[in-house]
Amino acid sequence: MTTGRGASSPLEPGAAERLLRALESRGWTIAVAESLTGGLVTASLVDVPGASRSVRGGVVAYATDLKGSLLDVDARLLDERGAVDPDVAAAMALGVRERLGADLGLATTGVAGPDPQDGEEPGTVFVAVDGLGRRGVVRLVLDGDRAAVRAQACAAAIDLALAHLDPDG
Repeated sequence: MTTGRGASSPLEPGAAERLLRALESRGWTIAVAESLTGGLVTASLVDVPGASRSVRGGVVAYATDLKGSLLDVDARLLDERGAVDPDVAAAMALGVRERLGADLGLATTGVAGPDPQDGEEPGTVFVAVDGLGRRGVVRLVLDGDRAAVRAQACAAAIDLALAHLDPDG
């Protein structure tokens, strides 16, 4: 797991398109599990013309119990650590990949604020990717209001997926 801090920029124009083109060129698909982003990542992807060639779908599992029932996140893990956790993010990415039959699973979970959740302060976010025989989780500590945290988390998820497709660089 890597850690990031600060105000990463909102979704860079073209990042979603670059991700989809990279997936399409390989014949691969993506599925997205979202909590704090509430569908922003999926919306960013399907805003790109031709997205249906690579996007299998998205699951917004905002409530903690839905992470278990819809995405197969272990109930004990959720009970012990809560939803804002790197292992939960990784399990969400795996669960959505398997449930939706995609090559790549992408997930977001965290605290947009204004109040702490599961012992984590607002701005604490985990984004995860699973597929192609490996997985990755990034912990972010983001600044700003709810909208800013959610937008930055969306951008970080897209960036993580892009990096996962090209791990060497």
